[in-house]
Amino acid sequence: MAITAAASRLGTSAYSDAPKVELRLNATKEDIEAVIRATYRQVLGNDYLMKAERLISAESLLRDGNISVREFVRCVAKSELYKTKFFYNNFQTRFIELNYKHLLGRAPYDEAEVVYHLDLYHDQGYEAEIDSYIDSVEYQTSFGDNVVPYYRGFAFQIGQKAVGFNRMFQLYRGYANSDRAQAGGSSSRLARELASNKASTIVGPSGSNENWSFRAASDVAPQKVQGNAVGQGDRVYRLEVTSIRGQGYPKVRRSSNVFIVPYERLLDKMQQIHREGGKIASITPA
Repeated sequence: MAITAAASRLGTSAYSDAPKVELRLNATKEDIEAVIRATYRQVLGNDYLMKAERLISAESLLRDGNISVREFVRCVAKSELYKTKFFYNNFQTRFIELNYKHLLGRAPYDEAEVVYHLDLYHDQGYEAEIDSYIDSVEYQTSFGDNVVPYYRGFAFQIGQKAVGFNRMFQLYRGYANSDRAQAGGSSSRLARELASNKASTIVGPSGSNENWSFRAASDVAPQKVQGNAVGQGDRVYRLEVTSIRGQGYPKVRRSSNVFIVPYERLLDKMQQIHREGGKIASITPA
């Protein structure tokens, strides 16, 4: 089913136009390698994988026909590699969002789904949390044993809530982006919308529109005004910034900051932000 007429502008065509990756009977060596690459790309959130990080034993089991694609996905998701990339350094709600994205190909629909997984992890631990996605009826229906999970959240399907389409764009930031390189850092992308039961605003991924690297932060109060609120030309700009280092020790990076800056001081402020390691998410008239 087509995603939307604006798919090219939203940056989803790389996924919508790509065929499903499936391990078929009598697969060639090249077919198996394509399945392995696609699994790493999907489950690891398009993050870079070094040769030394590959799961050699699990790959061998798949090549020899001793495990299915679904079990290979389980091996990757339960590996120390996955934990290092997504579990140890993220807030738990962010980890659950990523599990939905990586293993079921969609975003959480509502707060109840997140609460369920929070309780499951607390009561039964990490492995039970991972198994709950891969052993679910939804996974089996969508991917079976031999299809590599893919981003289903971009297409409206039977049994899928329409709000999932909007939510997916808070987790997906473009085909060239990885889940460890997003401007939002380790914080949850959906907590506010899920808690208030509101649909998320669709913010196009990198390069597709003005809001190129960060979700809108319109509810973040400005932290500092550079000089007078109005410059000589009465032009004032709002800068949304992420990952800027705070003053003092230790150097803690804030997930988001907003600055109100007169035009005359705009360049100086942008240079200061870059020196402090920040990323400018958007510049708009205030």
